Amino acid sequence: MPLAENFFDSDTFALTRNLAGFFVVVFWLATAFWVLKDARRRIDDPWLVAMAALLGLFPPFLGPIVYLFVRPHDSIEERLDRELENRALEERLAERDLRCPVCRGQVDASFLVCPVCTTRLKQACASCGSPLEPIWQVCPYCATSVPPGSTTSDDVLQPLRVRRSS
Repeated sequence: MPLAENFFDSDTFALTRNLAGFFVVVFWLATAFWVLKDARRRIDDPWLVAMAALLGLFPPFLGPIVYLFVRPHDSIEERLDRELENRALEERLAERDLRCPVCRGQVDASFLVCPVCTTRLKQACASCGSPLEPIWQVCPYCATSVPPGSTTSDDVLQPLRVRRSS
């Protein structure tokens, strides 16, 4: 056994042991730092980020594995992108499902008047009769100039006065 005792008492073994310990500590701190950086990307609440960082430190090497199981699936940026996509999709769907502002009846973008409550939705072009948006300065269908102020609040979104013959 003197050979084994000499090996464990040697400078080479002490250096190897110290280097291994150093690399274990560096790896432990690196995993804790990774947990902190990942938590900042995925969690909004600073308190929860601090708790995740502590979990990355203690218990060593087991904390980051536990964090991998309980961390949010997606990052804050990915959630914001998904919310923007959903909002854009909802706006596109809302454009398809136009409703009368008075009776909430379903109308088409080309309707001048709501067929349910006879509310005037848009002004017609004086030349071709196509529906005009209130901000248009020219009819896109026949290139007729729309005089400024031709559409007033009295004209649009008011019920039509239908004449009844007696």
